[in-house]
Amino acid sequence: MISHNAKITILGMGLLGGSYAKGFFQNNYRLTGIDIDPSAIEFAEKMHWIQEGGEDPSLVSGSDIVISCLYPDVFVQWIKDHQQFLKPGSILTDVTGIKREVMSQIQGILRKDVEFIACHPMAGREYKGIQYADASLFQNANFLIVPYENSSENAMQTARDIAGILRFRNISVLSPEEHDRMIGFLSQLTHVIAISLMNVSDNTHLAEYTGDSFRDLTRIAKINESLWPELFILNKDNLVREIDEFTAEMKHFRDLIQNEDTESMQKLMIQSTDRRSCFDVRK
Repeated sequence: MISHNAKITILGMGLLGGSYAKGFFQNNYRLTGIDIDPSAIEFAEKMHWIQEGGEDPSLVSGSDIVISCLYPDVFVQWIKDHQQFLKPGSILTDVTGIKREVMSQIQGILRKDVEFIACHPMAGREYKGIQYADASLFQNANFLIVPYENSSENAMQTARDIAGILRFRNISVLSPEEHDRMIGFLSQLTHVIAISLMNVSDNTHLAEYTGDSFRDLTRIAKINESLWPELFILNKDNLVREIDEFTAEMKHFRDLIQNEDTESMQKLMIQSTDRRSCFDVRK
């Protein structure tokens, strides 16, 4: 397990960065936070989640573990501009939602005496900002580790330790290609569907009539418009394929309704019910 004497720094004190900081704080770790927004640092210090913080990249100096919670392009640029402050032998990790392009760029620029191990916490909220940070959102959630072929056991164990400290329910190891293919379906397609459903027409006047089914289906339509287009574009080959397959399935179901094919609709509903049960959280 990561030593309580280790210096840990979080880059980006937003929703996930703040939630990480809170989780580590609750387990008696001392952290440093870096963010260009002074109010985020002030909030984290007020909550005692970090012991020091600010905008200065040199605050990362001496850190044994650095966790980037920055947007993909900002993360890569930060490494280009400030990696001279990283401690030799330190472990760098992230929370980025896309891996192939990010890992390729980081591998091409990162100093050889610093090791990057990519991670993806499959948890979040439809809100942004440290004020919504909550370490409990990691409980019963999945944690993905995406190593390079030559990733060291020390880096892998550090990633597993982070997941354990934050109380993730399940840890999986995927290749960058497997990760991005999977995320195109499980996360990105679902967000596209929710966004599209809310933009079919302006149905906001129906809010006083809606039930839980519509609210559940469209919860993630409340989306970070600065982050998600970048994620979509970085994974566009996988996402466009998933959209095409979903569109074809929707047309198929439309035809069943048009043809009043009750039996075929029932078979699809039975299949969907069976498949959906695999995704229920077992506590």
